[in-house]
Amino acid sequence: MDAKIASCERHHGQILEVSLNAPKANVLDAAMMAQLRSLLAVERAGGRRKAIVLQGAGAHFCFGASVPEHAPGQVQAMLPQFHALIDDLLDHPLPILARVSGNCLGGGFELALACSLLFADASARFAVPEIQLGVFPPVATVLLPALGAGALAMRLILSGQAVDATALDAAGLLAAQLPTTAGTAALDDWLQRHLLPHSAAALRIAHRAARAPLLAHWRAHIRPAEQLYLGELMATHDAREGIAAFIERRPPRWQDA
Repeated sequence: MDAKIASCERHHGQILEVSLNAPKANVLDAAMMAQLRSLLAVERAGGRRKAIVLQGAGAHFCFGASVPEHAPGQVQAMLPQFHALIDDLLDHPLPILARVSGNCLGGGFELALACSLLFADASARFAVPEIQLGVFPPVATVLLPALGAGALAMRLILSGQAVDATALDAAGLLAAQLPTTAGTAALDDWLQRHLLPHSAAALRIAHRAARAPLLAHWRAHIRPAEQLYLGELMATHDAREGIAAFIERRPPRWQDA
């Protein structure tokens, strides 16, 4: 199996840097999800590790989950797998920091939302454009309102429009905005000032306590959203048509009232 993620230790092993490694789009397909879940499982032991930094290889974070894997016959396996990955992120004992540059779309945006802290530079563009394909983003419907961004959630989910890091910062979703030309160095500086001086054990325990309410909310609401998607939505003509039109690179022909 080709490696869809790459990782390296930094700061004497206290930080694990993980890259979605399929540029330029870094599409989240089944193989990448499985490899990321395996890495997260190994890292649950913690040890002296203090955080994981998740980023995209190249200019972009992630264009989202594989559109062909949204098609009937595949989405029934893909969507629960993706939601299991989000659960792994939300339930992970280590703080996970997303560093976003470039496009952060659909499932990629949802992946970033599931991280403990979100950092972005001025090149970052965030969107959940699923509505343009006749579907919706279950993870965003659950996490964005729970993170205090209900108004932004409704606007993004119903319009599919893209927003920049400033809009996310205004909604309280960013830990910090980073300089575009020095994102890695700026995040390193943040880590050295605000996280690395602390006890690894204290960080893990504090992180679990702080994440518990969001994790409980997620687990209470994601299954109904998933069932709505796989049951009601995928039974419509327009959901199947939107996915097919994207793959065939043509405008969709909506029929459902």
